[in-house]
Amino acid sequence: MVREHIDTLDSLLARYVAGTLPTPARVLVEAHLELKPESRIRVRDLEAMAGLELMQCEPAPLADRDAMLATVLASQAPQAAAAQAAASPADRVFPKALYDFVGFDAEDVPWRTRMPGFREYDLGDIEGCHVSLFWLKPGRTVPAHTHEGSELSLVLDGAFSDARGHYRRGDISVADDSVDHRPSVDLGRPCIGFAVMDAPLKLTGSFRQLIGDIIG
Repeated sequence: MVREHIDTLDSLLARYVAGTLPTPARVLVEAHLELKPESRIRVRDLEAMAGLELMQCEPAPLADRDAMLATVLASQAPQAAAAQAAASPADRVFPKALYDFVGFDAEDVPWRTRMPGFREYDLGDIEGCHVSLFWLKPGRTVPAHTHEGSELSLVLDGAFSDARGHYRRGDISVADDSVDHRPSVDLGRPCIGFAVMDAPLKLTGSFRQLIGDIIG
């Protein structure tokens, strides 16, 4: 994100491996990797592919390529390994990467109510991204909207659904200007998440629908 088009989880992970994500998006991915073993495997595959491509570069002498490869693997591979090894205590909602970034766990978030059933903790703009934590009550429907850029939403507790799928703890919703959605929180427990956006969202629903969603 931040001038880079990200529209799938794979493209997000690829940019993580390449080391091109701004800090908030990198933290979001590292928190995701702590919770999703299958994504840790995908990251290791991407790192291996990056190393293979480097080895196949012809201009550099063999000794230089080996040194370059060692440097790449030494700097990149530990990202996923560290995320896997640094698991949070069982009673902590926030993965270690996120806990270290914000400095507290879910029970200590200084929430502010934005509308009925929707609370937010705004961390402000960081490296070109707008960063926030959100809390949505069970059954809450978010007003229909699209995006002027990329939006990454990591589910930390609870779950929500939209027309594209169902997102549970550890899942990342990747949305851009091609996505027009109206997320709805599962019944039973609130949905807590971490959101990183590089451009504002744009409401798309009817006025009647918007009022209904705001009232909750």
